Amino acid sequence: MKKRMQMLAMAALMGSLVLGGCGTETQPTAPVAEPTEAPETTEAPTEAAEPTEEAQPTEAGEEKSDQELADEVAEMIDAIYVQEWTEETDQQCADAKAAWDALTDEQKELVEGEEADPDYFGRDTGDASKDDPRNQDEIGEKELLVVSFGTSFNDSRAKDIKGIEDALAEAYPDYSVRRAFTAQIIINHVQAREDEHIDNMKQALDRAVDNGVKEIVIQPTHLMHGAEYDEMMELVDEYADKFENVYVSEPLLGSVGEDATVINADKKAVAEAVVAEAVKEAGFDDLAAADEAGVAFVLMGHGTSHTAKVSYSQMQTQMDELGYKNVFIGTVEGEPEETACENIIDAVAAAGYTNVVLRPLMVVAGDHANNDMAGEDEDSWLSMFNASGNFEQVDTQISGLGRIEAIQQQYVKHVAEALK
Repeated sequence: MKKRMQMLAMAALMGSLVLGGCGTETQPTAPVAEPTEAPETTEAPTEAAEPTEEAQPTEAGEEKSDQELADEVAEMIDAIYVQEWTEETDQQCADAKAAWDALTDEQKELVEGEEADPDYFGRDTGDASKDDPRNQDEIGEKELLVVSFGTSFNDSRAKDIKGIEDALAEAYPDYSVRRAFTAQIIINHVQAREDEHIDNMKQALDRAVDNGVKEIVIQPTHLMHGAEYDEMMELVDEYADKFENVYVSEPLLGSVGEDATVINADKKAVAEAVVAEAVKEAGFDDLAAADEAGVAFVLMGHGTSHTAKVSYSQMQTQMDELGYKNVFIGTVEGEPEETACENIIDAVAAAGYTNVVLRPLMVVAGDHANNDMAGEDEDSWLSMFNASGNFEQVDTQISGLGRIEAIQQQYVKHVAEALK
């Protein structure tokens, strides 16, 4: 009996253990959940180490994301996209380029700031080694300072600006030809990207003073007596008493008349030169042949709110006076109003032309020619002319005035007139 009681007690104990085990498997307790949560915990450090939109802490510290690195470069570009030079500018230019070079190709595509974008350093604008910054010392007593707004497009700088400078150097061998740009934004861009150092106006005049220059001739390559020309003259006036003789030549289009009807020999020479080049590049024997083929030439200038904007209207008058009925003058800024792109489209269509050739009326073929005129964005002149549906074909000629020999000789002529 006693033995049987022991066996019953043992059976009861085993049953209790079995029931307890079944209860553990059917309840969602922590020990069961741990095997499924554990892989997520072990994978988290691996995911955090990958580049993301936000910086993630790592065991070695805080690692910056691709976007953060790109944003830092964008800030550095925006910092040198300014019109004022400071003692920190040279180092800022070098630092911005070094930071850009340190980015991966994918990170470079993320660079976007107030003015910054991947094209600032990444766009191929030609071989900068073909240019000459003309910032040498040992000038001598006679200097011919060629003052330009400037361009960051290497090919245009070499063909257009250097083309003018070379023509002047050949025509006036007794003078040391030097360069100055009035756009510090462009100077910084070229310096940061190409390590090419171009003097701004003040630096160029200081260089002349330090070199003991006695006679200085200043030839602006500006199109007209506009805002850039006025700013240049203000600085020239400040330095006038530092030289024995100071001569300032006319800009390309010469004096500004009071209204749209006033034209002069300079405007006539420029009109004939640019139209001849445009017609030749388009493959026609002359402008009349282009007219018969239904081709109109649209020359796109910059435009300005300055009173000198009447020069564009005068250039249209000059084209009419020459009988160039299939040549139209427009401006990027749409000032004067009749030169706005929409108005030019209407004028060309109303005149019955079905084919259009767009070409810049600018000394350089830089950002405006490549982007505002011939760019792929919907607001470029090329896109707007095509979108109008008025024309069968729209072509572009990306070529600055400065590379045309007849234009170069206009500057040579202006220096001669100034020296008289």
